Amino acid sequence: MKVLINLFISSLAVFITGYLLPGIKIDSFTTAVVVAVVLGVVNIFLKPILVLLTLPLTILTLGLFQFVINAFLILLVSYLVSGFTVANFWWALLFSLVISLVSSFLHQLTK
Repeated sequence: MKVLINLFISSLAVFITGYLLPGIKIDSFTTAVVVAVVLGVVNIFLKPILVLLTLPLTILTLGLFQFVINAFLILLVSYLVSGFTVANFWWALLFSLVISLVSSFLHQLTK
């Protein structure tokens, strides 16, 4: 049950963030669910590899390169999921930041 609640919260965060940012287009809530699932899978499998490969650069930038990795992963998800479009890298970076804030706010509401 907890997994379904987390999926719903992540999907809602994706949907709300897509509504707030004009450079992000999400066709429907179903698309937001698919984006949340694909983003979760990408974060589980690809992100650790990318973090490990870019560890010196991440240390050099005091962790700020993590935002760049997140933005590229969001661009990858927009390429993989039809109905989810991101205008450019900067919108993906802003989407990454805003979705983190919205998601943490929604998770606080469920506690």
